[in-house]
Amino acid sequence: MFKTYEKVLYSIVNIFLFILALLIIAYMARDLIGAFNLIMAPNDQRTLEDISGYILSFFMLFEFIVMIVKYIEDAHDIPIKYLVIISITAILRQLLVVHNDGLQTLLLTISTLILAGVLYLLELSKKKRNEDKK
Repeated sequence: MFKTYEKVLYSIVNIFLFILALLIIAYMARDLIGAFNLIMAPNDQRTLEDISGYILSFFMLFEFIVMIVKYIEDAHDIPIKYLVIISITAILRQLLVVHNDGLQTLLLTISTLILAGVLYLLELSKKKRNEDKK
């Protein structure tokens, strides 16, 4: 009985994830069109920050799609390591866009350092677990 409910719930989750993926793809298309229009605009109407904002937004949405696919492939489970890596890349992208505010840059750098430390600790614990199994 429990397996039946579990299958139904996973089916519902997959349907909602599919709808979410379609919405993200539509938003990605909108960002791509916006970036294209901005690039083709006369030089006085575009700035590098606007163009990079569209491009970075596009790639963040692309990562969401990849994360949804990874979630479904891994039997509805995302490893914490994968989430930490995605967080680090998102923060690094934000650093590319926001580089004129010193305090925000410092905080983003510190958060990247903390996440790198978490990634290191995750690898250490994985290594220790593998040694304990042997």
